[in-house]
Amino acid sequence: MKIPRAGKELETFFMSVVPSDPSIKTRPMFGNIAAFVNGNLFSGLYGHSLFVRLSEADRMELLKVKGAKFFEPMKGRPMKEYVCVPEEWVGESKTTGRWISKSLEWAKNLPAKESKSSKESGKIVRSKVGTRRARH
Repeated sequence: MKIPRAGKELETFFMSVVPSDPSIKTRPMFGNIAAFVNGNLFSGLYGHSLFVRLSEADRMELLKVKGAKFFEPMKGRPMKEYVCVPEEWVGESKTTGRWISKSLEWAKNLPAKESKSSKESGKIVRSKVGTRRARH
């Protein structure tokens, strides 16, 4: 499956509307850029789409807007809690920024996820003798 890539213009716009906050990390995901807080994905790009993670009430509100749709990186398999903002909003910092802020607030209240490196340091190693925790 070929993953669609965002153009430089969309990437620049996305980075301009993601709030400047030390708790927010941006990194590649799906071959595009995504924003995380406490290890939880809250917004990102996928091809020409900019998606946000929202509470059920906010999802239903955004889906009423013409052009908004569920985020579906694989046809027929939408990602629960994620909605693509209308493509017409690209360049509209105020409108898009408001939805990204709602997404950030929702994600801040989710349980924090451990980073992969901290998961690996507590990895359980099986040996012929039994099970023990690996030390790194």
